[in-house]
Amino acid sequence: MCGRYTLYQIEKLQARYNLNKKEAAALLRELKKRYNIAPTQFSPVVTEDKDKNTHIEMMRWGYMPAWAKDPKDVFKYKTFNARSEEIFGKRTWKDAILYRRCLIPANGFYEWQKREDGKQPYFIRPHDDELFSFAGLYATWNNGGVSYNTFSILTTNPNDQMESIHNRMPVILHRDQESEWLNNNMTDPDHITNYMAPYENGSLELFEVSRDVNASRIDDETLVMPINSR
Repeated sequence: MCGRYTLYQIEKLQARYNLNKKEAAALLRELKKRYNIAPTQFSPVVTEDKDKNTHIEMMRWGYMPAWAKDPKDVFKYKTFNARSEEIFGKRTWKDAILYRRCLIPANGFYEWQKREDGKQPYFIRPHDDELFSFAGLYATWNNGGVSYNTFSILTTNPNDQMESIHNRMPVILHRDQESEWLNNNMTDPDHITNYMAPYENGSLELFEVSRDVNASRIDDETLVMPINSR
């Protein structure tokens, strides 16, 4: 799974995702560096329109399908993550995987390893890409005059590096896969499935960090420091 992540290189978002400078400026000015993004919070998400222009907007983490009646349904249905193996067969996801794919910008994520003395958090990121993208899905939720977009991060089986920490990992896209992931003309399930593989073995940096990350109210750069360097 993916339950917390970071996004602190916000000054690189415009160039990294080829965003319209004027359109993105107002949103990017309001963004703060984040070191502990948690479910139900709003975070930047990148989408593409029919003319192949990329856009960025704030979306709420916790996918809300149109038929959901209450924001608390994200807890009931556990829609912060979407299991890639089940994506085409479930009512919740089957339209989004074909027509509403998105990129979730990140600088890293946290995962917890079960130990006798409790769960130990690790900070994890690709070696070769400081600012990268999770594969995501999004939906617009409307109810009682309230309307906003929500998103979910796709997960897959762990690679060898992640297996000792957890039995799932988020789907991390390479840069050359991002434009195709956003392309809503790509609707062949077999083709889409090729993008939902575990990240390559040996391509991740991971290290133990403070258990302070367990508290979502703590959100500062010390959270991504290795324990032995604090």
